[in-house]
Amino acid sequence: MSFLDKSDQEIIKIADSIWENLIKSSNIKDYGGFTKDFSSQMLYGANEVELGKQWASNELISNLSENCKAFGCLRRGLYVTVLYKQTSTKIPGEFLGRLVLGEEDGFVKVFGATIF
Repeated sequence: MSFLDKSDQEIIKIADSIWENLIKSSNIKDYGGFTKDFSSQMLYGANEVELGKQWASNELISNLSENCKAFGCLRRGLYVTVLYKQTSTKIPGEFLGRLVLGEEDGFVKVFGATIF
């Protein structure tokens, strides 16, 4: 079954393990771990120096709480965006996490990941 043909719950199950890895890797500023599920397109734009600058200048992305909750999927073309309610261990309030997934070479890969 194609990734895009899966139910929202099946997609969220896959996305949760990827999102969990992104949180853990971002909190410890582990470039290799953070980018392990990236598509080739994402890897091209996410070099280690740029990510290091983001980790150094953005307190949120290195202090993410592991208590997060997916609350929906948006399907658009070849990609599925999974939305997360995300919190920080240091910054009060709730944030929106966005994880864009698609298939590359038969594997589910990250085509976008942001926190607002």
